[in-house]
Amino acid sequence: MTIYKQKIFLILGFVFVAFGILGAILPLMPSTVFFIVAAYFFSKSSKKFHDKLLANKYVGNHIKNFYEKKGMPLRAKIISIISLFLTITISLVLIDRTPFLVALLLSIAFAVSFYIISLNTIHEVDQLGEK
Repeated sequence: MTIYKQKIFLILGFVFVAFGILGAILPLMPSTVFFIVAAYFFSKSSKKFHDKLLANKYVGNHIKNFYEKKGMPLRAKIISIISLFLTITISLVLIDRTPFLVALLLSIAFAVSFYIISLNTIHEVDQLGEK
């Protein structure tokens, strides 16, 4: 990898960490997906920052679960889907409900829900490394 590409990936890693932090604060913006993308960019540019992100007590396990096990705990799936439909419902109340926007938001909600459901369900004992 060229030094320029490595620097760009490092910058993108920090940009996605910033988006992840905003997503943790703002109610209608996701956070974990941005941290997962940041981990990808750090894995290509900086072992130090990649390892720090994976060791983070708030998002590290989520990233590891996604990359290593391709899954989510059942509780996280339920909370994610409930939060998704709650924010979509709030959006539908606040926007001009044209048929196109309603269809778009509901399509997004169901597509993301089906994706979350399709991920492996990680049980608590799996997270502790026991089987």
